Amino acid sequence: MKAIIKYYWPAILWALFVFIMCSVKLGEVSDSPLFFPGFDKLVHCGFFFVMIVFSTTGYIRQQSLRSLSYKVLALITVLAIAYGGIIELLQLYIFTWRSGEWNDLFADTIGALMAAFSIFITVKALNHDKE
Repeated sequence: MKAIIKYYWPAILWALFVFIMCSVKLGEVSDSPLFFPGFDKLVHCGFFFVMIVFSTTGYIRQQSLRSLSYKVLALITVLAIAYGGIIELLQLYIFTWRSGEWNDLFADTIGALMAAFSIFITVKALNHDKE
């Protein structure tokens, strides 16, 4: 357990931050003129991009790897998307002041896939240079 926290603490803290931000009552913040239409979706995308980066970094550091398999990256991505789905279900049924939306889950998925693709390309490029 201690080893997991040692390498995954940024991912765990980020997941907690995402959960808190997706569960608090924001009130009139979303109606502020500072935010443009779709800002919420951009935030969801960014949240899950960072979550995948932190989770993958923790895995690579824990395993002392130079490379990352497709399966591990796919598993991390699926788990993050499932986490987003759970948050949306909680917003729909538990946090009644929030609304669970398919579009938010889609934005979560896009952010996770963007991060997975970026990590995949970066790892392949780094390994190509070493060959």
